[in-house]
Amino acid sequence: MSARYLILWACIAGGSAVALGAFGAHGLRPKLSPEALATFETGVRYQILHALAIFAAVWLATYTRSTLPLVAAQLWCLGMVLFSGSLYLLATRSLLGIETWRWLGPLTPLGGLCFISGWVLLAIAAFRARASF
Repeated sequence: MSARYLILWACIAGGSAVALGAFGAHGLRPKLSPEALATFETGVRYQILHALAIFAAVWLATYTRSTLPLVAAQLWCLGMVLFSGSLYLLATRSLLGIETWRWLGPLTPLGGLCFISGWVLLAIAAFRARASF
């Protein structure tokens, strides 16, 4: 995925995280248990954080001429889908009628692994950078 599409993804992910956060706070609060609402909010928090991190990764890729930050950003995109997406579905499964979807649970740690892997790649890219910061 090119830097241009990663920036577009980050913008969409950031905007949708704000919308989902508002929806959770105002639309879901009366319908979800406190635990389910906290799960939903965790998904929002990780999504907005990694949307912002994508901007930093694209900047680092441009600054260092390394592709590792772009790979990190791609892993974060996948992590958002797997981690945040599974948390949204897990938190609202009673409302959506998907209580039997047991396969959702294992997606969350896979998304977390994508997040962690992206951060490791970004650290490697920063360490290898020839330019001084």
